[in-house]
Amino acid sequence: MAVTAIVSASAAGAEDMEVMHWWTSGGEAAAVAEFANALNENTEHTWVDGAIAGGGDVARPVMVSRIIGGDPPAAFQFNHGLQAQELIEAGLMLDLTDVAEAEGWADVVNPPSLLDACTYEGRIYCAPVNIHSWQWMWLSNQAFEDAGVEVPTSWTEFVEVAPALREAGKVPLAVGGQAWQQNGMFGVMAIALAGQEDWLAVNRDKNADVARGESYARVFQAFAEAREMAEGLDVQDWNQATNAVITGEAGAQIMGDWAQGEFAIADMVAGEDYSCLPGLGEVAVLDTGGDAFYFPVTGDADLEAAQKELAALLVAPETQVAFNSKKGSLPIRGDVDLESVNECTQKGLDLLAEGATLPSGNELLTPDTINQANDLMTEFWNTPSMTAEDAQERYAQIIEQAG
Repeated sequence: MAVTAIVSASAAGAEDMEVMHWWTSGGEAAAVAEFANALNENTEHTWVDGAIAGGGDVARPVMVSRIIGGDPPAAFQFNHGLQAQELIEAGLMLDLTDVAEAEGWADVVNPPSLLDACTYEGRIYCAPVNIHSWQWMWLSNQAFEDAGVEVPTSWTEFVEVAPALREAGKVPLAVGGQAWQQNGMFGVMAIALAGQEDWLAVNRDKNADVARGESYARVFQAFAEAREMAEGLDVQDWNQATNAVITGEAGAQIMGDWAQGEFAIADMVAGEDYSCLPGLGEVAVLDTGGDAFYFPVTGDADLEAAQKELAALLVAPETQVAFNSKKGSLPIRGDVDLESVNECTQKGLDLLAEGATLPSGNELLTPDTINQANDLMTEFWNTPSMTAEDAQERYAQIIEQAG
């Protein structure tokens, strides 16, 4: 594997590098092992795994606490977007511009918005590693066969056949009990049912009038119907909900493409054992969110050189192919070939090639606004007496304040 020129010029001694992340499911662990292998096999350094269970909402506060408390890891995972901006402004993040320029990231990162999300005042502070999109619905072919109905090709068709799933003893829609899952699902439904234009008006332009309007009323009504379709499955973690689809206990799940990693380790074949609908089969589009790694400032010159070496390796072509093939995500490089991919990944690659993409909510909304929406959606999800109209008005107020 080629080593970046900037790293070659300042090669570090062997370092034990603690890397913090929240990838703990079976598929995620298999994917992050590829990063560890790249570091351990191609450098003198050692990957010290700092996995935190519970997802980003649990992990991010721990990571921030470590950093501002003076005990930072060598690197840590955040999502693309605004999550690290305050840390950058405080001077706590390592500037990776020299690595990015030496490696030619600007020429290969696709779409360019991923590198833009790592850029602050013209300097680059993170290494993007994948394109993850929330815009997917995963369906158990066996569950629909057991129910005696065809696998639906859209959300509209899914709603029509959901009663047949229920009659066959299936839970129509698998949803975990965490707020980020419920809010993420709402975002997917908003793009699919309100349309891209209105979704951008709300999330990018902070237009509360659109959030109060007819298109979003349809979304909240559908979200209320989804709440009913999810009754009967009591799980917390997203991968537990995915497993309900894998086993045929549930008909479908709205979840990001990271769910593919779980299907892969279960030896499930796309198109045979499970099906996938980008944009719920209503609006075929990807939001180009994903993950990036940041590197805290430590004042240790040897560790800084090792951090830059790891940053280069994360974006290197071989690492990108190995990691994303296991993760279910798309590579951030436009110059790599994933060779043989399954039909769901190919759908994603086709949409990316067509430019059928949107920015992710993490790139458009502040963490505070996202947390407020998380709280609202989980309250609505767990409070059957709350009406769609009440939830919509409270959501519009959150958007109004964000503006």
